[in-house]
Amino acid sequence: MSGIRATHELHARRLSRNLGVAFALALLVAVVFALTVVKVKRGDPLQGFDHVVRPEMEASGS
Repeated sequence: MSGIRATHELHARRLSRNLGVAFALALLVAVVFALTVVKVKRGDPLQGFDHVVRPEMEASGS
């Protein structure tokens, strides 16, 4: 018998996969945050879409 190893190769693969998922999640959060900051700085209306036509939400000149 070879004995007990400190880390199995499965753990190393799982760690790299977890780091990849964590990186992808952090990237998604960064993109959403950046889009939010840009929208707030531009001064666009911060009203959501609720299936009701509101004059202030329509583009001017249409």
